[in-house]
Amino acid sequence: MKKLKGIKVAILATSGFEESELFEPKKALEENGAEVDIVAPEEGKIKAWKHGDWSRDIDVNVVVDNADVNNYDALVIPGGVINPDKLRRNEKAVKFVSSFFDLKKNVASICHGPQMLIEAGVVKDRKLTSFFSIKKDLKNAGANWVDEEVVVDNNLITSRNPDDLDVFNKTLIEKLSDIKK
Repeated sequence: MKKLKGIKVAILATSGFEESELFEPKKALEENGAEVDIVAPEEGKIKAWKHGDWSRDIDVNVVVDNADVNNYDALVIPGGVINPDKLRRNEKAVKFVSSFFDLKKNVASICHGPQMLIEAGVVKDRKLTSFFSIKKDLKNAGANWVDEEVVVDNNLITSRNPDDLDVFNKTLIEKLSDIKK
């Protein structure tokens, strides 16, 4: 049986996302029955980043300007150095992220993805992890940063880097399987 049948997840990204941090959670979610939309500031396709170079494309399903948080049960924010830096400059993308917290919906973010959480103003007094280079940014924003594979703080799941994707995906699936449809 598909654990996540009836669950719909948005993955918020733009060109420059870390390839594995989008494709692997997407695959895990879909294999468990979830419906997944790629939400981005632009139409068409966005391009992955892998090992310091551009990689494969993925189709955008919904432009963030038209994305409605009420259509989703959860949000995933992949990292990559470029992805969150570009996204946090987009006011509608930032509002989309903060809306998930306003509605107490699940949000999962990995690597540099939590930079979007800082911009959305949702990390204060939360326990979380990230790629080590943004540790100080998160602490300065009021987060309780820890160096662990995955951290769950109520509706927020965070992880450090692509090496932690197995446990990140497993935790995400478990958390979303608790949603009653």
